[in-house]
Amino acid sequence: MGEGLILLTKTGGGLYHPSFMSNPILIDPVAFAREGRTRTGKIAVAELDPRVHDSLADTSGEAEFVLVGSVDRLRRPHLTLTVNVTLNVPCQRCLEAMTETLSTRADVVLFFDQEKLEAAATEDEELDAILAEPEMDVIALIEDEIIMGLPFAPKHEVCGTEALERAKNDKPNPFAVLAKLKKSASE
Repeated sequence: MGEGLILLTKTGGGLYHPSFMSNPILIDPVAFAREGRTRTGKIAVAELDPRVHDSLADTSGEAEFVLVGSVDRLRRPHLTLTVNVTLNVPCQRCLEAMTETLSTRADVVLFFDQEKLEAAATEDEELDAILAEPEMDVIALIEDEIIMGLPFAPKHEVCGTEALERAKNDKPNPFAVLAKLKKSASE
């Protein structure tokens, strides 16, 4: 495969240049699932929506994805999305960048009407289901998986930065301050 090209497959597929990846990848999700298609590729983190960037220390790296369509045992259209990406996120203690590797998998069942979706979701609380639309943006689905896969408050096991140590040393002990106030109030 040529450098800088991405293989997007149906059963052979074609090669696409990453510059096209900044635009949405639109699929007909029902046809994609029923025909058992597969789509794989890579997208630069820098090309993702700013809502993903808001949780990152920088926009380096790229996300690898595999989207597989199928029909489940109940004959419902089904999509499986796997995303692998290494990101730099800010440590919530020291605010320095740290590496976070995400490997996510989403299994989504497509429904054609809201009532059937709600009934299935009530019956199976683990079910991840959405209403089938004529078009689905694969990039938006990847972005959603990255956002949901990020830790709420990432932290280094041990922060060793000078800024954190200075902050700890410059901050007075609250109990010492309270004792001092108590002593001055009793005088």
